[in-house]
Amino acid sequence: MWQDIKNIYHLLQAVVANQYYKSPSKKLKVVGVTGTDGKTTTTALIYHILSTSGRKASMITTVYAKVGNQEFDTGLHTTTPHSFDVQKFIRKSVDAGDEYFILETTSHALHQNRIYNVNFKVGVITNITHEHLDYHKTYEKYLKAKAKLLLMSEKVLINKDDTSFEPLAGILRESNKRFKTYSVETSADYHLELAKKIELPLTEFNKYNYLAAYSVCKELGLTDNEIFESMKTFNLPTGRFEVVYDKEFTVIVDFAHTPNAMFHLLRSVKKLYPGRRVINLFGSAGKRDTTKRPKMGEASGEFSDLTIITEDDPRTENPADIAEEIATGLFKKNFSKVDHDRFGARSKTFTVIVDREEAIKKALSIAKKGDVLVFNGKGHERSIARENREDPWSDQEETINRLQKLGIER
Repeated sequence: MWQDIKNIYHLLQAVVANQYYKSPSKKLKVVGVTGTDGKTTTTALIYHILSTSGRKASMITTVYAKVGNQEFDTGLHTTTPHSFDVQKFIRKSVDAGDEYFILETTSHALHQNRIYNVNFKVGVITNITHEHLDYHKTYEKYLKAKAKLLLMSEKVLINKDDTSFEPLAGILRESNKRFKTYSVETSADYHLELAKKIELPLTEFNKYNYLAAYSVCKELGLTDNEIFESMKTFNLPTGRFEVVYDKEFTVIVDFAHTPNAMFHLLRSVKKLYPGRRVINLFGSAGKRDTTKRPKMGEASGEFSDLTIITEDDPRTENPADIAEEIATGLFKKNFSKVDHDRFGARSKTFTVIVDREEAIKKALSIAKKGDVLVFNGKGHERSIARENREDPWSDQEETINRLQKLGIER
């Protein structure tokens, strides 16, 4: 009831914001990108392809907004800004003479009507997996919130390989909405091996992100040559499979914070670094979806040799309690818990080190030649939410500082 009232309020704000900024999205070709995982990479890649092929474009992502020649911080732990900010950025894009605007959108923003009145030329969904059930309550409601982007878009693209495909297709058919598909594994409107086309290795999850971006750009009228040449010069956004150190051992920082993202991240690590010991460090956010925590533990236990459970925005929850919930998934994968001082000697073990700084310190201290250390959950973020405050934090900076203290040259 209360949420419905708030959503009406957000809707009215969106209407006023759109009128105040004079319906700017009608003057652009706006691309909406949503999904559980891969939104930021897909958004940034579409923007990169358009920009490097001579088109004027702007974008809003989790990491930042780039409008005209300016960059803007989009805030802490958020993706889609307030409706007034969204319309303001789109207006700035119009004033800068842009033709395209790429907007990363969350299920919260869609459900709360924060992007109501945005005129979408193309809408694409990367995937819809287990996440945000603290807010949406059920997967079905979560999926329907994501589907709102597609119903608002002139052209629609969905991932045929994802488990969300059939229910999404059903919603679209009921609404007489035409759609196209993309697929890595089977026949679809867009189906090709991009890694071969651009002559670059792609992780499993990035095969989908790149294909989603390719499909969008084709719908916008770009040629294969323009897309492929642009893809060759693309760098992943900060905190997305970011290799921070790669000499005696390897340290990777990634934003993966859902069971699906962790599963595909760690499986890709195993494929890219065969035969090497994998040490995984992660936590789960407090006051958010609790049902995903055991599944995150299972994903780590499936592909890691050693796991450190630590904090990740615990907010007002006890991080030790969060760790216990994650641990149930590791136990299912036959991991055993050990004390800090004994951790590192035996595989299929995990330990809990609540303080993330101490956890990274421990991970680096036990690293052996050839090991791959994966620190996931924080990615690009620059703070940790503890109690009711935001403490400055960066996995990348902490790793670099700790390597220096250990006397390890980068």
